[in-house]
Amino acid sequence: MSAATPGSPTEREPELLGQTVVLIGGSAGIGLETGRRARAEGADVVLTGRNPERLERAAQEVGARSTAAFDATDPAALKRFFEDLPDPIDHVMVTGPGPSYVPLLEMDAEQVRDALGDHVVLGLEVARNAAGKMRPGGTLIFMGGTGGRKISRELGLVSAATAALPPFAAALALELAPVRVNLIAAGFVDTPLSASLLGEGLDARRDELRAKLPIGRVVGPADVAALAVHIMTNTALTGATYDIDGGQQFAPG
Repeated sequence: MSAATPGSPTEREPELLGQTVVLIGGSAGIGLETGRRARAEGADVVLTGRNPERLERAAQEVGARSTAAFDATDPAALKRFFEDLPDPIDHVMVTGPGPSYVPLLEMDAEQVRDALGDHVVLGLEVARNAAGKMRPGGTLIFMGGTGGRKISRELGLVSAATAALPPFAAALALELAPVRVNLIAAGFVDTPLSASLLGEGLDARRDELRAKLPIGRVVGPADVAALAVHIMTNTALTGATYDIDGGQQFAPG
């Protein structure tokens, strides 16, 4: 066998080869792009989402092993999904639910409970149902945000919900060890969800961010996916929050 010549490319073994990645909310945006990245690293991918047609299109795009269409905020449906899922699995990423911007005094008691608890409750239900099927060293990844760290009337209770997620992830990491738990805190990410929230203001927001962000461009789903896969592969990471916003929280305005 001849030795590789200096400077010649060497093949790298895919970092997730033989592993299974479950994307809760994997039919579009960050979840779908993470599925694509995980597949490129050799993983088997399971996608979930609410819309069966969109989910099937996403599965064909990334070559997913399987899909499941259900509402992840329904505890019974979530439990059935994990019960039916062949084990072992290695990584689970939860990308929803999205933020809800409602002025405080316009919220009723149920809306307050939902705004403060949605991400924590969903994360806890996922952890409870997934943990027994996960290999040691695998990770649960949750999505938070950096924008909610600024207090404003427009954000309502989003800031309070944002503040709850890092200590929640850290505490859960201690309970689930050696399964790891980490939180990704994103700023604006150019996804279909962002488009639906901003409507006709989307292009103006993109232009604004390109002008003021230190990185000089808008953060996309592929950026977040790259971070998510790194968290999956680096087994020294747990209980931590990773910001990815292109410097948005430090930019003027």
